Amino acid sequence: MIEYIKGKLIDKNPAYVVLETSGGIAYFIHISLATFSNLGDHEEVKLLTHYVIREDAQLLYGFAEEEERNLFRLLISVNGIGVNTARLMLSSLSVNELINAIATENLKVIQSIKGIGAKTAQRVIIELKDKIGKSSSQNNEIFTFSYNNNRVEALSALVSLGFVKNSADAVLEKIIKSDGVNLSVEDLIKKALKLL
Repeated sequence: MIEYIKGKLIDKNPAYVVLETSGGIAYFIHISLATFSNLGDHEEVKLLTHYVIREDAQLLYGFAEEEERNLFRLLISVNGIGVNTARLMLSSLSVNELINAIATENLKVIQSIKGIGAKTAQRVIIELKDKIGKSSSQNNEIFTFSYNNNRVEALSALVSLGFVKNSADAVLEKIIKSDGVNLSVEDLIKKALKLL
């Protein structure tokens, strides 16, 4: 997949950017307000990407920071949260505010996002609370991901092998809970294949 795109900023808008690479190819990339703010006035930028393939479209989503992309991927793993809703959530709240709201089970903050009702907010908290860990450092509370990126890669591999996403995700969750978050992608896949 496309990990990142680096190039000249041709067009910048709070919802998208157009980046032209050195090869002369321009990419239309959807972004959040947080990424828009981070871009500043730079002419050359590098955006981490998430590539979405649907029946009717192929879309690129761009992120200025790894934490935002990780949270975006977590959000779209929640049943009922699509890419546009996840982008709206990241445009409405900062990454830290959203992580804090999930970790502290603050329904009001999540419901303050346009289009997010009580049921969706509860689902986000229930499905993501265990994947987002809370730790403290130097008297400041810092929220970090206990979520393992290897899980995303393992899930993608299992889905491409023909397994149902929800079943594969549940099996990976079980493996990570029993064996810890430090397993490699290969180990996760091997263990999941024995259980699926």
